[in-house]
Amino acid sequence: MPTFTAPDGTALAYHLVGEGEPLLCLPGGPMRASAYLGDLGGLSRHRRLVRLDLRGTGDSGVPTDPATYRCDRQVDDVEALREHLGLPRVDILAHSAAGDLALLHAARHPHRVRSLTLVASRARALGVDFTVEHRQEAAGLRAAEPWFPGARAAFDVLWTGSATDADWDAAMPFFYGRWDAAARAHAADEVAQTNEPAAERYAAAGAFDPATARARLDAPVLVLAGAWDGGPLPRVAATVAEAFPRAELTVQPGAGHFPWLDDPAGFSATVAAFLDAAGRAG
Repeated sequence: MPTFTAPDGTALAYHLVGEGEPLLCLPGGPMRASAYLGDLGGLSRHRRLVRLDLRGTGDSGVPTDPATYRCDRQVDDVEALREHLGLPRVDILAHSAAGDLALLHAARHPHRVRSLTLVASRARALGVDFTVEHRQEAAGLRAAEPWFPGARAAFDVLWTGSATDADWDAAMPFFYGRWDAAARAHAADEVAQTNEPAAERYAAAGAFDPATARARLDAPVLVLAGAWDGGPLPRVAATVAEAFPRAELTVQPGAGHFPWLDDPAGFSATVAAFLDAAGRAG
């Protein structure tokens, strides 16, 4: 397991999966170890995935200062990994809450980003957020599912701030396009893989300055949303794509918040095609 040292001295780990040109992969959660990304539905057959364990997660060290869990404070970790890999410019893929981290890194280091892939990503860094109404709208799309009656009440509780572990367990099917054995196993690992105290600090006051983060990124951007995901809804993902001059939006049919699990072949083909085109463009 390779490691490198962050500017503040924290030892950070990353995991290499597959072969080919490197793709730096930032995990969401927030603050979930990168193991849940797996091989991103077989994307590792097209690219060497460089999965970063954010500070305090997975195999990475715990920082001396807990305030450095704040999203903007972790931009230097991403840049340090790029330098460690010896890449003048890097292709970055970010999932979920890591979208904010990738956007802040791109705003601070636009000339170091060759392409940016945002998968079911947050964009609070741009002033775009997902509301409870967005979540509920997406949940309503699943009314025909056999698990819906028992899960809907728990799902609504999640956004009140009073959810129990049992509520989260009951609501998990909403986050997956297919609630099958693979999805159940994936969901079961979430608690053990997440640094909850760090997650509470990730979006702390001062983390985001949308006016600064909206500085134009000229690199190609892929915004990939799941058709059944409420974070973001496809139309909200479209507003994120509109923030960039060279962005494209893809809505994956039948997908939830983890689209590489719902249709691995479709997901990996879409992202690989985008990365190949971005590479040819320079």
